[in-house]
Amino acid sequence: MVVRRLVRGNVSWDRLETVVRELAARYGRETAHVRFLEADNWLSTPFVLDDRYFVKVITRQNSLVHAVFTTGRNLGAVTAGTEGFFDHFDTPYEMAEHELAATERMREVGVNAPEPVEALEIDGLGVLVLDYLEGFAPLDEVPAERTTALAPRLFEELALLHEDGLAHGDLRAENVLVVDDDLYFIDATSVREEQAASYADARDSSRQYDLACALAALEPLVGAREAVAAAATAYPAADLLGAREYLGFVDVRPDHTFDATALRGEIDKRGDDGE
Repeated sequence: MVVRRLVRGNVSWDRLETVVRELAARYGRETAHVRFLEADNWLSTPFVLDDRYFVKVITRQNSLVHAVFTTGRNLGAVTAGTEGFFDHFDTPYEMAEHELAATERMREVGVNAPEPVEALEIDGLGVLVLDYLEGFAPLDEVPAERTTALAPRLFEELALLHEDGLAHGDLRAENVLVVDDDLYFIDATSVREEQAASYADARDSSRQYDLACALAALEPLVGAREAVAAAATAYPAADLLGAREYLGFVDVRPDHTFDATALRGEIDKRGDDGE
């Protein structure tokens, strides 16, 4: 697919070597072992350093893609009658720095996330370093029956995030990591908290957008009925109906493939039943 090839970030080998050499020197290593992770590189190129650090390398192209995605999210908010609530960051380093701060905040409110190490700029690239989670599996690589069992916990963690006024903003199955029976969030963003009168509306809209993304991530894995049932364990019908309005915007993103019609139908059932 042309769009997918366009938005994936590509980092040349010589620039990646520069990043690895710099990190090895910073962490007192004479040699370094690098293992690249298979992922859709929409917003970074991830790798593992010495089975100790999880590293994300962010390019200018990744920053431009982030700007496109942010515009789409904010357009959805404006269409729904709310001021846009997600920020774009002009440079790869700003993206890395912001994600580091968002990860720290998630951990502060009790949401599982890898321990943040640092964000830095190397050769014009943004570099985010987190502790590596040994034995993790992305949610979309977990057996279906286990995913079904974990689905309510996903929404419990998301609700905990939202209770503190935060939003993930890029919730996909590959951004939810399973370690034993725990879920960890990565690749997070946050709501602009400097908004005053419109902050409550922005917070509600960002929560509903996150819900739409979570439902879109789960539907291909467990089906629309199970996904909505899991969401209903942590969110009232009003929030689910709000999330319904954002499914169309999530559906146009190249990194989500799901049955929006089936999700809308299941949400409507919940609304009709007053659940």
